[in-house]
Amino acid sequence: MSWLTLLVFSPIIGMLVLAFIPKDQKTVLKTVGTLATIVPLVVSFIVYSLYQGGTNLAETRDWIFFGGGAFEIKYELGVGGFALLLVLLTTIVSTLSALAATFQIKKEWKSYYIFFLLLELGMLGVFTSENLILFFVFFELTLIPMFFLIGKWGFVEREKAAYSYLIYNGIGSAILLIVFSTLLAKTGTTNIDALTSIMSMDHPAISEDFKMGILIALLIAFGVKLPIIPLHTWMVRVHVNAPTAVVMIHAGILLKIGAYGLIRFGLGMFPAQFEKISVLVAILGLVNLLYGAFLALVQTELKHVFAYSSVSHMGIVLLGVAAMNEAGVQGAIFQTISHGLIAALLFLLVGILHERTGTTIIDNLGGLAKAMPLTAGFLLATAMASLGLPGMSGFVSEFMAFLGLFEEMPILAAIGTLGIILTAVYLLRAVLGVTFGRTEKALEGLQDVKGLELIPVIALLAFIILIGVYPTVLTDTLQLTLETILQGIGG
Repeated sequence: MSWLTLLVFSPIIGMLVLAFIPKDQKTVLKTVGTLATIVPLVVSFIVYSLYQGGTNLAETRDWIFFGGGAFEIKYELGVGGFALLLVLLTTIVSTLSALAATFQIKKEWKSYYIFFLLLELGMLGVFTSENLILFFVFFELTLIPMFFLIGKWGFVEREKAAYSYLIYNGIGSAILLIVFSTLLAKTGTTNIDALTSIMSMDHPAISEDFKMGILIALLIAFGVKLPIIPLHTWMVRVHVNAPTAVVMIHAGILLKIGAYGLIRFGLGMFPAQFEKISVLVAILGLVNLLYGAFLALVQTELKHVFAYSSVSHMGIVLLGVAAMNEAGVQGAIFQTISHGLIAALLFLLVGILHERTGTTIIDNLGGLAKAMPLTAGFLLATAMASLGLPGMSGFVSEFMAFLGLFEEMPILAAIGTLGIILTAVYLLRAVLGVTFGRTEKALEGLQDVKGLELIPVIALLAFIILIGVYPTVLTDTLQLTLETILQGIGG
């Protein structure tokens, strides 16, 4: 068994152990469920070490044959720099989210952790697949456990949020299946590298219109996941109604599948066609950035503020990709990783606050710095990272994305800077609104963040500062991926 296969399917070990533990063994189930996420975490760091050492981790096996041997789909795994960073993000956030669940999830821990580990398996498969059909299988695999995690353990409107998630992402999946099937029928392969090579050459069965049609379809399919406005309403419902530990996964990792797909398949496979719609992508990015920021500005509840903040920050990913140069693409990838950590921490802190007070309405809170100084400090630090304070990961990603966009589309970039100003306004308004002023009765005598809660909070903040202070930790891993993308673009 190769390291990548072991990595992807390692969550099954925990699922099997959990299956034999009685449902009423609360502490044992929580402990095993959390420890089970450490196996893929350890394997992911081994994979990272091997990749940095130059080891070829790719794996290919025979899988499906049909059409009298005319069509062949292989089981193919591999990792590039971008995928590897998302794998690490997945295992890190999954472990911290599983730990957070031990003090947030109040019922049916056995089925919760089994669904959770199945979700982790699907996410790891998505980022390591080197074959479109395999990618699609793992992509679909993430939908099922996420649907149950939202619908069963979420808040008041959990069922509505779960169905919205399933319907929107199901439509995205249907589009992906049509795209992948069409590519297989036209080219006879679903290997991603082979398809990238075929699309770069003149092929008798593939016209320019066909390539553009496929690219637009990919933009819509991954635009649902990112999400691109107006395909964002489901995401806000999920962020507000899913349990906190699940929102950490959703905001931290699942949304990033949209960015990954857009960069890997859209920009990587169709660079010439992408250039023709780059202005459109930049305008969509601007709409996301500004519209999301305006909506965040008028919200009166913290989860809604941070949900629309996620919509706004995904606009920066689109702006960086639309620039189609080294700084822009690197900024988009940085933003994907950085926002994964920041969003996970923001929603974790809001979840802790909600658990203590029973509310996240901004007007019902206040004086958090006096009542819960540690929570207030962490919330303020995370907000500073989100608005792009130097020394935090958010600054590096936003600076590079806008640097790339200013080189190619200075007018759109100048308009986009309004989004940065708005981000500072709505984040400071929300966070300062609950941290300073008169201490509300809801906060009096409450216990500050403590014990196990501190582990995921400190770990996520440490990664955010590490990337902000020492961004080379990402750029070294990304170098080969960037060179490959830029070579396709012609840069």
